[in-house]
Amino acid sequence: MKRLFLMLLPLLAACERPAPPPQPPRPALVMTVGAETSGAPTVLVGEVRSRYESAQAFRVAGKIVERRVEVGSAVSKGQLLARLDPADAGLSAQAAQADVSKAEADLALARTELERQRKLYERKFVSGTVLDMQEAQYKSAQARLEQVRAQAAVAGNQSRYTALSADRDGVVTAIRAEPGQVVEAGETIATIAVPSAMEVAVAVPESRMQGLALDRPAEIRLWADRDTAYRGRIREIAPAADSATRTFMVRVAFDQPDPRLRLGMTAGVQFHDATTAGLLLPAAAVSQHAGRNVVWKVDARTRQVHPVPVESAAFREDGVIVSAGLHNGDQVVIAGVHALHPGLTVRPVAAESLP
Repeated sequence: MKRLFLMLLPLLAACERPAPPPQPPRPALVMTVGAETSGAPTVLVGEVRSRYESAQAFRVAGKIVERRVEVGSAVSKGQLLARLDPADAGLSAQAAQADVSKAEADLALARTELERQRKLYERKFVSGTVLDMQEAQYKSAQARLEQVRAQAAVAGNQSRYTALSADRDGVVTAIRAEPGQVVEAGETIATIAVPSAMEVAVAVPESRMQGLALDRPAEIRLWADRDTAYRGRIREIAPAADSATRTFMVRVAFDQPDPRLRLGMTAGVQFHDATTAGLLLPAAAVSQHAGRNVVWKVDARTRQVHPVPVESAAFREDGVIVSAGLHNGDQVVIAGVHALHPGLTVRPVAAESLP
């Protein structure tokens, strides 16, 4: 029996399954932290505008019969811009003035009658009731005269409102009405801007508002001349976001504007703030592990991944600013981090090498 077992032993050993080969390392998309991944300051595109812009409009409705300015015209305060047909306004003023003359005549008659009634009352020819009634008529005539004088003043103003004059020195940036057009009161006819007070209006997304404050310095570069940098400061920050774009309007004033600046130019504004210091990583590279923000670092020698706690300074639409926890030369996984676990061996695939 023992001899039989010894004879079968080699056969049993030959029937054992071979051990499975080790699985190849899992490929992992990685990037190397370096100077090119540093978090760049916030740069947004805006438009050069004037700090002072005013819409010019008639106070009364009417038909435009004359316009004396064009887009680009330099105007001074009080200069005539356009005129309405004054015929109806003039007739209204004449009618109001006629009412004033009638009221003055009525008051003079009431005064004369009151004096006559007083003399008759002193001689006991009329009663006190008659005198009181005449005094009431006199006061009514006085009130009527004041009323029609006020109406005549309004009508006179209406006739003067047919001429539209500039309310400030500046340049005409827009014309929205032509001669022959009938306009309503308050409808914008022209826009006047002050070219000496230049600034850049920038729509800032919610994710870029962190760190922005009044008087914070900024660098401005015109698209027409990107080699020249202008210094500026944040002058105004909108307290509420635009309901359509969900962005905040920020106005950056030039410290020293020059004649090369023109209204409507496109400009890039670079904001400097503390949240830009750090390394910019793709948002997918940062995950949660053990209740902390981590990135998965690849060991250069063993090719194993380990979670490294990091501090996130700001989340932006182009990634996450990591302010602490990484150093130049570190290799981190930037995709599929949810499938990693400590000690997993990976085959790094550089993101820069992909087409």
